Amino acid sequence: MSETNSEPTHLHTMNPLTRFSDRVGDYVKYRPSYPTAAIDIILQGLAPPLELVAADIGAGTGISSRLLAQRLVNVIAIEPNAAMREAAEPHPLVEFRDGTAEVTKLNHASVDLVTCFQAFHWFNPEPSLSEFRRILKPSGRLAVVWNNRDEKDELTVEYSRLVRAASSNHPAEGRMESVEPLLTTQHFVNLCEYTFVYRQELDLTGLIGRAMSASYVPREGVVQQQLVSDLQQLYQRLSDERGFVYMVYRTSVYLAEPSHE
Repeated sequence: MSETNSEPTHLHTMNPLTRFSDRVGDYVKYRPSYPTAAIDIILQGLAPPLELVAADIGAGTGISSRLLAQRLVNVIAIEPNAAMREAAEPHPLVEFRDGTAEVTKLNHASVDLVTCFQAFHWFNPEPSLSEFRRILKPSGRLAVVWNNRDEKDELTVEYSRLVRAASSNHPAEGRMESVEPLLTTQHFVNLCEYTFVYRQELDLTGLIGRAMSASYVPREGVVQQQLVSDLQQLYQRLSDERGFVYMVYRTSVYLAEPSHE
C-alpha cells in the first residue's frame, strides 16, 4: 500500500519488464539465494525430480531456476528482460525463454510445477494466475516465494529503514500485500504457507550491492551517496571479526493446487 494514497499502488503498472536492466550486475552478485528447506517443501510429494518440468516465472538471472535444476528438475525459465537472461549462469537443465507471467507462451497443461521467486508482486495477478493454471497439469503445483526481511534482526531492520528512506517509501517495500490475490483467486485451491529462516552473509561491498540491486533505489546523486555513507556506518557498527554482516530473511513459501472447476 502506498503510504500517501488510500488506494494501493499496483506494481505491475510500474514498468516491471525493463526496470531491472541497469541492475543486472548487482543483481547477479548480491541478491540472496533461498533456503534448502524451501526447495524441499516445493518438491515434496511431487514426482521424482527427473520426471518434472518446472516453469520458473520471472526467473531473473536464474537464482531459483538453478536451485531447482540442482535437484535434477528440468526448468523452463521465463524472463522478459533480455539483460537478465543474458547475464544468467548457464545450467544444462535450465532453458531460458522470453515471456511474461501473463503470456508465458507455454503449451496447455505442459508443466508439473510453476514457481515465482521474489517476482509475483510485479505481475498483473488475475491474468497471471489464469495463465499459471492453464499451463499446469491438473496434478501440478504453484509455488510463490518471497524472501521477507526479518523485522526483528538489528542489522536487517536498520538496512530496511535506510532503503525505505532512500527510495521514498517505494510501494515495492510493501509487496507482501501481493499475497491477497492468492487468497481470493478461483484458479487455485488448498493454499498453504510455510516459513523458513535464511541468512545472507555480506561484506561491505555486498551490503551496498544488495541495496543497489533494488530497482527502486537511486544509483547516483545525493540520496544515493547518503545511503552508501549510512550503510558504511551500519557495517562498521555491526560487522563481525570476519568482516561480515548478516541479512536475515523469513522466507515465505505459498503452495497451491490448480482448481478443477
